[in-house]
Amino acid sequence: MKPETLFLKIAVFIMAVPVLALCIFVIPVLTRGISEFIPAFSFWVKVASAGIYLSAVLYFLVLYQALRLLGYIDKNKAFSHLSVKALKNIKYYATTISILFLLTMPLVYAVAEKDDAPGLIIVGMVIALAPMVVAVFAAVLQKLLKNAINIKKENDLTV
Repeated sequence: MKPETLFLKIAVFIMAVPVLALCIFVIPVLTRGISEFIPAFSFWVKVASAGIYLSAVLYFLVLYQALRLLGYIDKNKAFSHLSVKALKNIKYYATTISILFLLTMPLVYAVAEKDDAPGLIIVGMVIALAPMVVAVFAAVLQKLLKNAINIKKENDLTV
């Protein structure tokens, strides 16, 4: 295993720990607290909580695809259709996460209005748009990788 990819694989595992901790310890307490603070939105808080858990599952799938991509790099298969597929999956998962968070924004708005915290809306938008940045980056990398694979095929045919 190459030291560079080993470092990145460790970083991927470290990225998983806080999200797992949030899912186990913070989200249930937060859901309960908001439901008690705004009882009229109790159902919607539970729906939003389910959306957050779904986005966490998608986040772990993104991390898994990143690990697969690093494995392909270790095996000198970085310029393969498997890598393109991994980037495509990352793009779709990240887009779905962003959409899920954008769907929870009305609830964030209601909580911000009730608590008189307009900064909460900005934080919610940053959290909702961050996965979209990852999706766009993955899409660009996917396109570049496809072009590199096509150029490699053309060069292999000419030799």
